[in-house]
Amino acid sequence: MPREFKITDARHGAAFTVRVVTRAKQVEIVGLQDDGALRVRLTEEPTDGRADAQLIAVLAEVLEVDAAQIEIVAGRDQPNKIVSVQGVSPAWIESHLAAWY
Repeated sequence: MPREFKITDARHGAAFTVRVVTRAKQVEIVGLQDDGALRVRLTEEPTDGRADAQLIAVLAEVLEVDAAQIEIVAGRDQPNKIVSVQGVSPAWIESHLAAWY
């Protein structure tokens, strides 16, 4: 049974887990994994922060926030990440990501 997608209410925003697949043919939000992480495919390589930068750009577009509001707080250059979005609530993130989970 899949786990519920959990968005944590942070001090100045919200945070959630992301699983990144790099070197994909196209950029897309795939959906939720069994562990509750949001799965995202990226075309960039995982080196030199390129995939992380692309992830931030994708999430900024989908969440309709400035890229400066998004920070990878754990998992830089790794497939499993914790992403924080400042200035929004968990409900904001849920409403913008609902189509993918």
